[in-house]
Amino acid sequence: MKTKLSDCLRPLMLGALLMGTVAHAEVRTIDKVVAIVDNDVVMQSQLDQRTREVQQTIAKRGQGVPPASALESQVLDRLILENLQIQIGERSGIRISDEELNQAVATIAQRNNMSVEQFKAALTHDGLSYTSAREQIRREMIISRVRQRRVAERIQVSEQEVKNFLASDMGKAQFSEEFHLANILIPTPDSATSDQIQAAAAKAKDLYGKLQQGANFEQMAIASSASESALDGGDMGWRKAAQLPPPFGDMLSSMRPGEVTPPARTPGGFIILKLLEKRGGETQTQMRDEVHVRHILIKPSEIRSPAETKLLAQRIYDRIQNGEDFGELAKSFSEDPGSALNGGDMNWVDPRSLVPEFRDVMNETAQGVVSKPFETQFGWHVLEVLGRRSTDSTSQAREQQAMTVLRNRKYDEELQTWLRQIRDEAYVEIKLPGADQAAK
Repeated sequence: MKTKLSDCLRPLMLGALLMGTVAHAEVRTIDKVVAIVDNDVVMQSQLDQRTREVQQTIAKRGQGVPPASALESQVLDRLILENLQIQIGERSGIRISDEELNQAVATIAQRNNMSVEQFKAALTHDGLSYTSAREQIRREMIISRVRQRRVAERIQVSEQEVKNFLASDMGKAQFSEEFHLANILIPTPDSATSDQIQAAAAKAKDLYGKLQQGANFEQMAIASSASESALDGGDMGWRKAAQLPPPFGDMLSSMRPGEVTPPARTPGGFIILKLLEKRGGETQTQMRDEVHVRHILIKPSEIRSPAETKLLAQRIYDRIQNGEDFGELAKSFSEDPGSALNGGDMNWVDPRSLVPEFRDVMNETAQGVVSKPFETQFGWHVLEVLGRRSTDSTSQAREQQAMTVLRNRKYDEELQTWLRQIRDEAYVEIKLPGADQAAK
């Protein structure tokens, strides 16, 4: 399905003070600060712009559009978190070059089956300027890199965890069904008191009751949820049962699309899930092509010029053609420490793991034939293909999928914890009329 441009780009404009003059008058309209966030601010114009865009997104889904007043608090919280992450990125020296940004813009255009010029025209049609869109993309890239450094790089998954997961009921379920979900999160603070937990539970129960009576899930998520996907109507995309907190695995398997789970307690608070779609799947057997290959590598050095290196490789090739043993010559001459002592034998390899020049020559060389000397970034090679086979890599594929699932699950939990942490540690003063004015 073609992606809407407005769904690809989440505006992140911080904006400075905006002033305009009225004709024949000295009256100036000054943008208001609605929140002080550490060393920066969130402006009323930013809040208004983002709120309008959320309303437009909701309208495109064909849902009833909530008034701006019902969205402001939720949108402001999102802007504050984005602002904090941008500041972390600036302090960490994270920069997005114009070249990287141009590539990102081109990629977004390509995903929408457009040229960059068509992309610009579509932005104009959607009421967005190209300059603003580029800045939005740049900020999203900064936030992504901040999260990569602060969250993703801290996550470790051991081989034992993978084995335990695959042996568990949850792991087995990973290769069966997949669920398209939306969620509503009613958060609880770290080290929450009994009263705070009871208050969150009561709010979640109240929301669940309204949903059971036919309330619109998307609107309630936008208005009440504290999850990252709240402003998207709670849409989490497709998830395996193993990626979800334990209470939901068996529950979702027996549910039908459109049904909603009762609230369940998780480390981040109380979660309600709506099952939008189901799919899946038995895991199909996955085959992988492998090549048994050996080679001799000759590298240029301070005492051997590139021309001399090429000449030596040619002489070794000639000696092989004249009947000398490939393996013995590899032991004597090859400068690949990983294979030289084994007569140049690299064992069975996945062609995709090799540099393109080596892979191309290997693919073009018949079994039992020695290639002519060729050059890669490592030096000059002579190779011989000893065999080709197709192997069942289903087990390895499952292990990789399990690794990904466990990392994603840990990432989701760690991200929510980290976002709460940076929010709690920051100086945030809300100046929005009618909101709590105290510094936090």
